[in-house]
Amino acid sequence: MYEYKNDMEACLSVLRQGGLILYPTDTVWGIGCDATDENAVSNIFKLKNRKDEKSMIILLADEKDISNYVTQANPKVFDYVKGIKKPTTVIYEGAKGLAKNLININGSIAIRIVKDEFCRKLIRSFGKPIVSTSANLSGYPAPSIFNDIDTAIKNGVDYIVQYRQNDLTEALPSAIVKLNADGSLNIIRP
Repeated sequence: MYEYKNDMEACLSVLRQGGLILYPTDTVWGIGCDATDENAVSNIFKLKNRKDEKSMIILLADEKDISNYVTQANPKVFDYVKGIKKPTTVIYEGAKGLAKNLININGSIAIRIVKDEFCRKLIRSFGKPIVSTSANLSGYPAPSIFNDIDTAIKNGVDYIVQYRQNDLTEALPSAIVKLNADGSLNIIRP
């Protein structure tokens, strides 16, 4: 199996300099950057030709870190997410500590706790959340394998992770749920 030590070091260097990475996640391949860096977030919007009012998600390695980035981290949602095998993104109200252009106009932010080993190690080593948005141009479907990623995306990032490029297992996007202020959940994408 490919050792990703070199990928990890290269990603960390790029992220620390405000650059963009193309990397495998526990769902589809993603374009990522430092979720606290407004410039880097802007560069993702430009690369994808995406309107900046469309939200992107952030990835965290550990549940305990959620309270650093939202004002209302209801622990009940963790029990719900643990009961689902599919990676699940939760939309929280009251985002904080993130790039302003990453936070939805209504103040919410979408967060997924990753289970993928590479992503977890990357996020823990970086010490901050990483943006994850599907590696496609706006309006086009998310690529399910690395070879389906548009050349414009590959040419527009500062580093492409080598790990899992040959993985032909078709990936699917995460489920999405919204945590309401009263603690109830709305399922947005099962």
